[in-house]
Amino acid sequence: MMIINSTGLHARPAAKFVEKASSYKSDIYIEYKGEEINAKSILSLMSLGLTQGSTITLRVKGTDQERAFQDLKTFIKGLTE
Repeated sequence: MMIINSTGLHARPAAKFVEKASSYKSDIYIEYKGEEINAKSILSLMSLGLTQGSTITLRVKGTDQERAFQDLKTFIKGLTE
């Protein structure tokens, strides 16, 4: 999925994403340019430097994976300024 927010996944939306990801029991990872990080870690997420147009892969595995994946996908697609 692509980051469409003109400012990318900067501090505020990244913190909100991590908060949302942390509310699920499943393991959640983001892959970008061959690097896979724990999406429940704000430092790891910020280290990716996701900008507008960045294409990421979201991986979710666990008991609530379907709901977590859909909610997080919707969150990313809905990002605006």
